[in-house]
Amino acid sequence: MTSDEGAQTALHLLLVWALMTVAIPVVGFALMATAWAGGYGALVPVLAVGVPLLVALLSMMGAPAKAVVPLCASAPKRLGWATLVFVLGTLGVLAGLVAYGHGVHLGSAGTRVALTGAPYAVAAAFFVPNRWVRLGATAALAAAVAYGGFIGPDQARQRRHTAEVARYREHQELLYTIDTPPGMRVVRAEAGSASFGIEYHSIRRDGYVGLSVRVPLDPRPSCPTPREKDVTCAVNKRGDMSMVRTFPGGGHHVTLTRRYGAVEAEVTSQTLDEPALRRLLDTLHPLSDAELEGLMKEKALG
Repeated sequence: MTSDEGAQTALHLLLVWALMTVAIPVVGFALMATAWAGGYGALVPVLAVGVPLLVALLSMMGAPAKAVVPLCASAPKRLGWATLVFVLGTLGVLAGLVAYGHGVHLGSAGTRVALTGAPYAVAAAFFVPNRWVRLGATAALAAAVAYGGFIGPDQARQRRHTAEVARYREHQELLYTIDTPPGMRVVRAEAGSASFGIEYHSIRRDGYVGLSVRVPLDPRPSCPTPREKDVTCAVNKRGDMSMVRTFPGGGHHVTLTRRYGAVEAEVTSQTLDEPALRRLLDTLHPLSDAELEGLMKEKALG
């Protein structure tokens, strides 16, 4: 390829890119406006006019390139070339829209508009009978596939993960946890604006421990009044409140409440006794990044 042919090829691809960068957003906006005003059925006339018009414009744009693109040597060939470029380029645009819809970052609004013409320019480059031009088009296509199919989605997942962590960390002062009770596992955790809770269930038998961390409503723990039947309650010198509800038949429900800085932690269980719950409450500590990651990985956080 001579320098003149190289300049012609570059101008040809630039003109294809410029035409479609302007035309595709205009047609896309017309389709959205038509669908919004008249429903999807009204899209048919717009497509019936818009698609042939774009193919005709592409065909006209290919006329100056007949010296470097054999398919543009005559009007019938140019029409076939324009149809192929339009179909292949539109497939590229649709693939980009799918990737964008799945959170792949495609830059600012101006960058996204500029990218709409790129698939058509790449498609046109494959019809230039020069191995270096086609090699460049292949490299551009491979880069787009790699970014849209692998790199971009991975970055999108990382951004969503970072945003999710930031959302859970919004009320950092409530994020406390205890050591997982022996023989149990986390089944659910709930993070809210006023409380944070974790539920543990036994792996092999029916057992339950619940942890709730919240901003205290009262200045100090105190037993409810009047006392309920079959309920014993006491507050020790440390300020811990224990409440035990006895059920007919020998069952019981134990609740321990303790102040921890500016928050109040409460553990409850119907299977563990008070000393066991107290030992669990002694392990109360701020939720670490690793523990938060574990809850998110197990999809326990709600």
